[in-house]
Amino acid sequence: MAMQLTKEQQELLSGARGNALAKVMKTLVMYSETFGAQRMVKVTSAYGHLVTSFGLGVLTPVYDMLDELIAEGVTSAQPFSVDPRPLQKGVPANPAQKLFFKVMYSKQKPYEERLKKLGLMKENAFTCACYMQEVGNVPKKGDVLSWAESSAVVYANSVLGARCNRNSGIIDIFGSIVGFVPEFGLLTDEGRKATWVVEVKTTKKPEAQVLGSAIGMKVMEEVPYIKGLAEHIGNALDGDALSYLKDMGAATASNGAVGLYHVEGLTPEAVEQGAALIQENARVYVIDDAELERVRRSYPTIWKDAEAEPKLCFIGCPHLSLTQLTDWTEKIEGGLLAQKRKKVDIPTVVTAAPAVMDAFEKTPYAERLKKTGVVTLSICPLMYMNNPLCGKMPVVTNSNKLRTYTSARYHTDEEVLKLITKGGK
Repeated sequence: MAMQLTKEQQELLSGARGNALAKVMKTLVMYSETFGAQRMVKVTSAYGHLVTSFGLGVLTPVYDMLDELIAEGVTSAQPFSVDPRPLQKGVPANPAQKLFFKVMYSKQKPYEERLKKLGLMKENAFTCACYMQEVGNVPKKGDVLSWAESSAVVYANSVLGARCNRNSGIIDIFGSIVGFVPEFGLLTDEGRKATWVVEVKTTKKPEAQVLGSAIGMKVMEEVPYIKGLAEHIGNALDGDALSYLKDMGAATASNGAVGLYHVEGLTPEAVEQGAALIQENARVYVIDDAELERVRRSYPTIWKDAEAEPKLCFIGCPHLSLTQLTDWTEKIEGGLLAQKRKKVDIPTVVTAAPAVMDAFEKTPYAERLKKTGVVTLSICPLMYMNNPLCGKMPVVTNSNKLRTYTSARYHTDEEVLKLITKGGK
């Protein structure tokens, strides 16, 4: 069946509002038809989010496209936030790495100038965790979004009850520009039904990053309904639970392609609809201690020397919450105290959204964390690791997303703490 376009959409496609917008609309129509969407629906969130945050020199077609839009006076129908910047003053790097970064991201400044003209919501709105209260881009339940950042999409869908497909980069800003997205998949009631039931039967609270990894690798792009997790993290969406779900969801999205999960008794749609969200033919996946251990042992170490001493540690991919920043401060202080040390043994970078960092700086924890030798930044660790001179280093992380996309080696929170405070492996 052919797509049904409204009068406004047809006018955009025909060029009534300019050639640049017509190209945007044509691209969205082709995208819609690829996924069998029969119509487009209005984007209803207050803000958009753009995944493409880095000014790589090779992205000339993107810059040319933005220039064409700006030249015709096009601005986004939604102000938008953007994924983290690739660089920031204070990032640990040797002279050769810094030189490579300068060449690699040579177009960062002019790219950001284009984003401002197009509709960047504010100067410091660069984070993969745009849904943090401090950032201000928090969709409401039922909002239709045009996002692409995988960890943000799965959080918005699952924890906030918004509706968004896992779009690709640039498609996200196109939807925000015209204010419409194709209706299919996770935008539909049927597409939000669970095709998997995940039964968590562990003896203790599972590591969020490993649990998410196990779920993502099993269900891939399908929707899981998770039972037994609330027993470990509670039935309230408080700071600890939100941080846990953020990290678990990011792992489901990066180790698989999950765009939505439901947690029995906890996430909004699971609380409202319960087992009605589960399709009749849903498959079952049981996760116990042994299964988590199996998944964890499956992670390869791709360092040149598997026994090398780590040269750098990243904590915060996706960006940390304010709750996590304070928690890590206390854990690192405690770990150092136990080892009778004053500063971390491995250069350690903790990342969070600029607005979250601003809030953190107003607490006594900020100075306490600084005294441990930890560096606080708002960069994208993945973009840092994409520098081939950095990718060759033995880097450790507590992020399954960073492990998946780079050469960084994954360790649990407890293991990371031991490594950076010299408490043992």
